[in-house]
Amino acid sequence: MLRTIAAFDRIGEENAFAVLARANALAAQGRDIINLGIGQPDFRTPDFIVEAAVKALRDGHHGYTPANGIPPLREAVAADLAKRFKVEVSPDSVMIMPGGKPTMFMSILMFGEPGAEIMYPDPGFPIYRSMIEFTGAKPVPVPIREENAFAFSAEETLKLITPRTRLLILNSPANPTGGVTPKSEVDKLIAGLEKWPDVAIMSDEIYDHMVYDGETHVCLLSYQSIRDRLILLNGWSKTYAMTGWRLGYAVWPGKLYDYARKLAVNLHSCVNASAQYAGLAALKGSQDEVRKMVAEFDKRRKVVVEGLNKLPGVSCATPKGAFYAFPNVKRTGWKAKALASALLEDAGVAIIGGPDFGILGEGYVRLSYANSTENILKALDRMGEFLSNRKAA
Repeated sequence: MLRTIAAFDRIGEENAFAVLARANALAAQGRDIINLGIGQPDFRTPDFIVEAAVKALRDGHHGYTPANGIPPLREAVAADLAKRFKVEVSPDSVMIMPGGKPTMFMSILMFGEPGAEIMYPDPGFPIYRSMIEFTGAKPVPVPIREENAFAFSAEETLKLITPRTRLLILNSPANPTGGVTPKSEVDKLIAGLEKWPDVAIMSDEIYDHMVYDGETHVCLLSYQSIRDRLILLNGWSKTYAMTGWRLGYAVWPGKLYDYARKLAVNLHSCVNASAQYAGLAALKGSQDEVRKMVAEFDKRRKVVVEGLNKLPGVSCATPKGAFYAFPNVKRTGWKAKALASALLEDAGVAIIGGPDFGILGEGYVRLSYANSTENILKALDRMGEFLSNRKAA
């Protein structure tokens, strides 16, 4: 019999892809399925970005690139961060990645081992906890609460740090809640972290363009006191509707950069060459399409929140960022995952149960409004009819 390493029995996955697979299977059977489960913009990648990739291929960019990314793209990332956040970033600290997850993987792998503790948001992106458990470290959830507008609490976070804490994972704007942590709370956290100089921070800022209602994204690179232990995660997937291109980047502190580069060499060699040229065009070209997409997400956000708050037993706080709503369904009488499953099978609406994002996700479901307003309204109608006519299982 084949024997596996015990760590693989601890590894989890991202259930949104399982829901996507089931939704696609039902659609293949002829069912009319509205997918509000997957976090994927329904827009096409802007044409000028696609053409840049095509041109790169025609120009002969068919081979390996440096493991850390082509220099022009690393320079463009540094310039973009400087332009948007007034921070100085050396291109030599930027590493181009095949999406966002490799940065999570590498960061957690660097700091996770038996006896160590790694803190992560709960509810939060499920890969955080999955990878922490894989390394043998102890996952320590940082509660993300509805009563705090789904922002993290600096006070609560700092109280959870112990001498065994090696890494703190932060995410704002947040998946799955749409929460945005205000600068005042980030300031408190950074001040408190001065007492814990050995705790590294990984800041997942993949939704940094998607903030609403006058909110401003707070980039952690702005805090000089933590720059020597900060790992920034970002990329093109959400902002430029490039999920399938698998293109992301990280900014690493100097002492960790070469470890990350070596991991890249061992793991994926380099990132697809033509995708990197597409990413270069995205950063250096017009941002009009990005602004249009975010404006459309904002319109849909308002439709989703209004509609959810009219459903029997449902209440929904207004998300301030990303493209997710995280409604409270406790008064429906349904357990969250059972409700999500029944809505898919019986009403043709794909959403994700809150427990797939953490222990504190029970009583909530996640909807992505990265779908058309027409489909969102149709889904809300189906959900309303279902909740009016079906008792909890």
